[in-house]
Amino acid sequence: MASLLYDSFIGYRITYQKAESAGKKSLNTAKPTVSNPTVSNPTVPMSRSHLFLCAWSISFLAIGFLSLWVPPVAAQPEPAQVSVSAPNATTLNPQTVLQELAQRNVVYLGETHDSEVDHRAQLAIIQALYNLRSNFPTSVKKPTAIALEMFQRPYQSVLDRYLAGTISESTLQQLSEYEKRWGYPWEYYAPILRFSKQNFLLLIALNTPSEVTRKVARSGLQSLTFSDRRFIPPLSAIRTEPDSYRERIRQIYAEIHQGKSNSRQFETFFQAQVLWDETMAERISQFLSANPNTQVIVLVGQGHLLYGDGIPNRVARRQNKKVTQSVVLINPPKEIQAETDRPAADYFWNQSS
Repeated sequence: MASLLYDSFIGYRITYQKAESAGKKSLNTAKPTVSNPTVSNPTVPMSRSHLFLCAWSISFLAIGFLSLWVPPVAAQPEPAQVSVSAPNATTLNPQTVLQELAQRNVVYLGETHDSEVDHRAQLAIIQALYNLRSNFPTSVKKPTAIALEMFQRPYQSVLDRYLAGTISESTLQQLSEYEKRWGYPWEYYAPILRFSKQNFLLLIALNTPSEVTRKVARSGLQSLTFSDRRFIPPLSAIRTEPDSYRERIRQIYAEIHQGKSNSRQFETFFQAQVLWDETMAERISQFLSANPNTQVIVLVGQGHLLYGDGIPNRVARRQNKKVTQSVVLINPPKEIQAETDRPAADYFWNQSS
């Protein structure tokens, strides 16, 4: 388990390494991964089985239907082979699962950021849910929104301008500072953005500004100024819980530092991780309150979703548990799917291509 956590952690260091190699022009601590999300070629190869927990790093602080149709690029591709299972290893009919997901207020599609297959699966699921919901009777038909970890909250207006058609896709990349603040190949997410624009789906920027996350990792939540707090929840709403979450993060921290750190440094590390989750949960909750008839499909790293500890339980808390949510992990590690004592998600969506 510890080695898996360690390799997972390495993935979140990409953005910082890129910035450092470019002359330390701009630190992107939200992640290349993660976040655990913000992130944006690490020197250590990452195994999918190791990317199940979201974490992130800074310089001094190591912080996946039947066969689905995939939109053609040039020629019509072979349909993707998909299998869906429940935490008890029961094989499920993908169409039945989709019909259930179409009824939820929030659907989380947990990805591994550098997996192109995961992003194809996300697009296919989004398309399927959109089609299902479009065929609902008029009296119950509801709109859809896509919430994105890969865009930070200060750039919501840029996403709005893209949807309105006043800026191009390339301008969206530039103005949102996508390369610096996330860094994964644009084409992983572009088809989802294009589908959203073509079909009038709303887009929601979820993530914490990199600068704020970095500052918390260094000096803790109490170090934030009034200006720093503009795009995060009130400090009183940021809860460093549950204990099981803290212990999983502690394992990462221990592997990275090999006992060469102290409890205060871990505490600020954990505060930064929780800030990440709370900020995204707050934005989802705010949107749900303002748009109660809209389904929100959330695209985030799997580590923000495991066991509900990261984002889902924090959304439920803000909504007084009056929200229906489902967590789908795309191509998660086999060891996560095999767990039975405490299910890591509602569904495991395994897609071959």
